[in-house]
Amino acid sequence: MAVKHYDWLAHHAERVPEKTVWIDLHSNRSFSYAEADDRSLRLAAHLQRNCGIEKGDRVGVLAMNSTDILEVQSACAKIGAIFLPLNWRLTVSELEFIITDAAPKVMIHDAQFAGEIAELKDKTPFTHSLETTGGGGDTAYEAAISGASPDPVLAEITHEDVWTIMYTSGTTGLPKGAINTYGMTFYNAINLGFPMKLSPDTVALTILPLFHTGGLNCYSSVALYVGGTTLVMRAFDPGECLRLIDDANTGLTHFFGVPANYLFMSQHPAFATTDFSRLVCAGIGGAPTPVPLLETYEKYGVALQQGYGMTETSPTVLAQDAAMATGKPGSTGKVALNTEVRVVGENGEDVAQGETGELWVKGPNITPGYWNRPEANAEAITDGWLHTGDACRVDEDGHYYIVDRWKDMYISGGENVYPAEVESVLFKMEGIADLAIIGVPDDRWDEVGCAVVVKAPEADFDKDDLILYCQDKLAKYKIPKHVVFMDELPRNATGKVLKRVLIDEVGDLQLAAV
Repeated sequence: MAVKHYDWLAHHAERVPEKTVWIDLHSNRSFSYAEADDRSLRLAAHLQRNCGIEKGDRVGVLAMNSTDILEVQSACAKIGAIFLPLNWRLTVSELEFIITDAAPKVMIHDAQFAGEIAELKDKTPFTHSLETTGGGGDTAYEAAISGASPDPVLAEITHEDVWTIMYTSGTTGLPKGAINTYGMTFYNAINLGFPMKLSPDTVALTILPLFHTGGLNCYSSVALYVGGTTLVMRAFDPGECLRLIDDANTGLTHFFGVPANYLFMSQHPAFATTDFSRLVCAGIGGAPTPVPLLETYEKYGVALQQGYGMTETSPTVLAQDAAMATGKPGSTGKVALNTEVRVVGENGEDVAQGETGELWVKGPNITPGYWNRPEANAEAITDGWLHTGDACRVDEDGHYYIVDRWKDMYISGGENVYPAEVESVLFKMEGIADLAIIGVPDDRWDEVGCAVVVKAPEADFDKDDLILYCQDKLAKYKIPKHVVFMDELPRNATGKVLKRVLIDEVGDLQLAAV
């Protein structure tokens, strides 16, 4: 009998069939490796025989967190389909572009998004859909699994094959599909597993959205690789997170979140009495972490282990172990195994130690490129080196610090927001003569958007009108929270808006909160 080397779920189902792989906290469903493998095989067979899915075809998912999503990802691995998780926070207009670009044959979706799927079906190329609740029951998704036999035609898979496409906002205003291969996911499991001490004894809690690399690969996919267990939370709840950490019966060992998650937990009444002693690793990333937040957790014996990565890097590039977290607060650690990095100036040459430059990354954990975007590949990758767009410096001990975004992107609640995308929407609004979007500090979300607007002559609108205009065109986290009106924007000789100057000028004004 042939054995598939890259089917992690099947491997552990053969070795430890009765061990729990996934627990869905929303529906209280629990699956052993054998049960999960059987369900994934049946789903894979249904996709092949009823939806016409072949190797390389895309399978889209529009759903809130549940073990169903991990099931779909594993089913795709069995037949060589490409897993396409979609951000359910996006508007129909935003989803339309992505689905048209990626062209999935089938969409698996939560019942709550049935209206959006119906609208998208008339505008995009998918031909099949399966509705689920993320909690079992009488649904088309569950009927598909129960009605299929567990014998799909398994695909031959190599590390070069594409497993997942994850769309990120683009600097040109259009989303880009970052290709993630099996090799990238494998090397991330190695690169992340060592410093974060993931093992077969791991019980990880996933709170970030599974359409995001932070939810899918920190630490859900790594826990699957090592044969551990993942608890899936439908949506982040700070009190419930603290309860699960405090409860010895959960066996929770690993937790990953963005700074906003840790901030909200620290503000919860249960924080002071929570027992964190059983946590092996508390990982943090997605945005720079304020040192006072690190110090708050350190008082309770928790070393928040920072790291750095991107969707395009699978994501681990830099990582701290627990000792680094306490010894070098504010750093993002050292270079991960199987990864190369450079810090370069605008001329592409390495800068001196201690100087700030753009971080470039190379290695088997780096994306081969963007889906249908040869021009973006040429711009982002030079001789195998991915330009991260983030400003970085390295100290004398080899610890790296992400000091700023090299480009104009800002991060709101762990979500990347590219100003050009928001600007491209707002420039269509009548009465706007000039416009720039910048990120400004926010106590709750780390950063939020600020629209700096120059009105056209005779224009008659206020900040509320501008926000209302955005409502059905942008995801909520992309909509500016502040609006500032100016007579003109600062520009250089070539006409480019000087956003660093603009940020300083806006900082001196009273921001008009929406």
